[in-house]
Amino acid sequence: MFGSHIIVVDLGFGDAGKGATVDWLCAPGSGFQVAAVVRFNGGAQAAHNVIADGRHHTFAQFGSGTFAGVPTLLSRHMLVEPIALAAEARGLAALGVRDPLSLLRIDGRALLTTPIHIAANRAREDARGRARHGSCGRGIGETAGYALAHTAPTVSDCLRPRVLRRKLRALAAYYGPLIASSEHRYEPIDDLVDMYREFAAAVPIVGDDQLARFARRGTVVFEGAQGVLLDEWRGFHPHTTWSTVEPRNARAMLAEIGARGYVLGVTRTYQTRHGAGPFPTEDPGLALPEPHNAAGRYQGEFRLGHLDTVLLRYAIEVSGGVDGLAVNHLDVPGRRYAATGYTVEGVAWDRVPAGRVQDLDHQRELTRLLSRAEPVLAEMPDDPVPWLARTLGVPVVLTADGPGRRHRTRTAYPVAA
Repeated sequence: MFGSHIIVVDLGFGDAGKGATVDWLCAPGSGFQVAAVVRFNGGAQAAHNVIADGRHHTFAQFGSGTFAGVPTLLSRHMLVEPIALAAEARGLAALGVRDPLSLLRIDGRALLTTPIHIAANRAREDARGRARHGSCGRGIGETAGYALAHTAPTVSDCLRPRVLRRKLRALAAYYGPLIASSEHRYEPIDDLVDMYREFAAAVPIVGDDQLARFARRGTVVFEGAQGVLLDEWRGFHPHTTWSTVEPRNARAMLAEIGARGYVLGVTRTYQTRHGAGPFPTEDPGLALPEPHNAAGRYQGEFRLGHLDTVLLRYAIEVSGGVDGLAVNHLDVPGRRYAATGYTVEGVAWDRVPAGRVQDLDHQRELTRLLSRAEPVLAEMPDDPVPWLARTLGVPVVLTADGPGRRHRTRTAYPVAA
């Protein structure tokens, strides 16, 4: 049913249950011998909630297989924030994970997110006022954006203090005017260099052969961050992340070692979104329990809506197809509804046109149109899983009716009845 390596990708706006899915794949009894979890996009803004063996942790940079003792590789596509990483390691140690940093491997080519990026991110988002894009305030956009036009600091620079100091000074000079006009501040450059030297001494910084080493030992699970509908090229601008969320980079890394991956798309039985942006099925009247999701200063409100099969089909298409679905939150009470189409400016839609990769004008037009979309809702069957498999044309291979490992069931709902 599953391939030798598994790529876990969220088909929504995030928060669909990727972390709990990865934890189950890595846990004893799942049937998989997982050698490593590879993070293939995003950075410290991830918030993957896992509840296992009486412990709860919101995974940000550590892979969600950590409770099961599975190592994490932060790939070259990650944006690594060492100060937050150290804090997360302390939190995991307090929960009984022995020496969490020993479970980490970090590709030296990964970009470094610094307090300078974070201060600039928050200053820029504050300046937008009511026109905020919906940032997490963790410096992700500034890290990626700065690297497009400048020689940016990377994880490997933590091994070269002189190089790192020069890059940090250039970074501080670039963002100086923006940060100076705000309330946000950061540590002196020399203090940052000292902290990063300690970080480099505590965590193995590796090269491009590490993935192949893990793959020779067993299954590699690629854990995505955010959701495909927030993808930097496929999401709805400007309410997107500066990260390739769809599984292109994970597939490419596997191809480099002569392997392929089984893409497992994750969804809920209803739709959610953090912060600003189009949300055709939003329903403020929905009162569903969300113990681990709340409003954030930069993200904005946590919004709820009905399942949207139109956007799910779009996410599957722009992901290059998925091989199976994991359907979470089957335990949510009450009647369930799903959008099977839209009315957009008087025109009936049954799909969202994908357009070309990197066509931001197309994505901006989709943002405008989806903001005006009126959903056509249908009540889902009492058991929505077979219906979802048929509607989306993808088999459902994993379901969950609660937050823990024991609530997950390996299934085989085919596309045809």
